[in-house]
Amino acid sequence: MKKKSAVSLGPGAPSLILIFVILALSMLSMLALMNGRNDARLSLRSVEVMEAVYQLNEQAEQTRASLDEILAGQAQAAENDAAYLQLAASSLPADMTMDGRDIIWTETDGARNLHCAVRLLPMGSGQRTQWVQHTLVARAAEEAEDDAGDGGFVEFD
Repeated sequence: MKKKSAVSLGPGAPSLILIFVILALSMLSMLALMNGRNDARLSLRSVEVMEAVYQLNEQAEQTRASLDEILAGQAQAAENDAAYLQLAASSLPADMTMDGRDIIWTETDGARNLHCAVRLLPMGSGQRTQWVQHTLVARAAEEAEDDAGDGGFVEFD
């Protein structure tokens, strides 16, 4: 007959297991807390960026509305489409350029540039302009503070 040997863990083994479990749970809870804080910061940053982009879009729409007012006056004064184009080109604000029938300008807030372009529609159209470009170009925060150069831009259509 074989003798059965009994394995005895001793009186300290359950305490060691309990300490290990408590340490493991503490580490997991600390990681969950750090993850939650980082998610909250990322959410706040996303809200700030979205608000800034919406502000640029609002500026672009306001600029287009003021451009529409200018063009409305020029359309009344012009006899034909060629004269309308010449009057429109001569009455554009300094920060706008005209390339053919396209009127181009940039809205900026320092860290982001919104490149805008509208096409001047022929006289008699229901609308005077139509969007042809609305491109957001953003820089990293470090490069936005350092205005030397255009490196680090990222384009979004």
